[in-house]
Amino acid sequence: MKKYLAGLAVGVLVALGSGIPAHASLVVSGTVDYMGAARNLIYDNDLDITWLDYTKSSNTWSNQTSWAANLALTVNGVTYDNWRLPATVDGPYVYGYDGTTTGGYNITTSEMGHLFYTELGNKGYYDTNGNSQAGYGLTNTGAFDNLVSSWYRSGTEYAYNPPYAWVFDMDDGNQSVDNKDTYLYVLAVLPGQIQAVPEPGSMLLIGSGLAGLVCLGKRRRGH
Repeated sequence: MKKYLAGLAVGVLVALGSGIPAHASLVVSGTVDYMGAARNLIYDNDLDITWLDYTKSSNTWSNQTSWAANLALTVNGVTYDNWRLPATVDGPYVYGYDGTTTGGYNITTSEMGHLFYTELGNKGYYDTNGNSQAGYGLTNTGAFDNLVSSWYRSGTEYAYNPPYAWVFDMDDGNQSVDNKDTYLYVLAVLPGQIQAVPEPGSMLLIGSGLAGLVCLGKRRRGH
């Protein structure tokens, strides 16, 4: 019984402290003040990364990677400064529709592709058989308030042609490469999760719950 109560208490603390519901893979961990507004911090527990819900105005690859690398955001007294642009699996550019290629549609091996297709449940312009389909595009944005239907940069260079880098189109789900000097939007991601500190009300709830568990354990040991 002691082991059961201890395990249950830890479970309560973890659930309330992280804010992650069971089986969820995309959840708001909290917010941060940035550029004059509160921005959602959205955790993907499939990939163990946190998205900053802010679309940076279009610029070159060099300027955008520098912007992400220099981000230092403070949440609950802790400063997080290891931000970067989303990653893409590099390789020779091969176009396709079934999600097994490096370029084209229905690709979920990049962080932006995973977000667009798997987490947000959007459709590409083409299905996996190469047929155009209705209802494509950025129709679902989930907890994101600042995604735009346009091309976004990846932080991954295209090794087969270094002046280029991988990009993803939030308008129709296409993954491709583009010149680093092209002006495109970006998102920033952080490896791991930003831990939100429970509100005072949540801490009171945790304390009450633990006190109840202790009383329950005492009563059961008395029988």
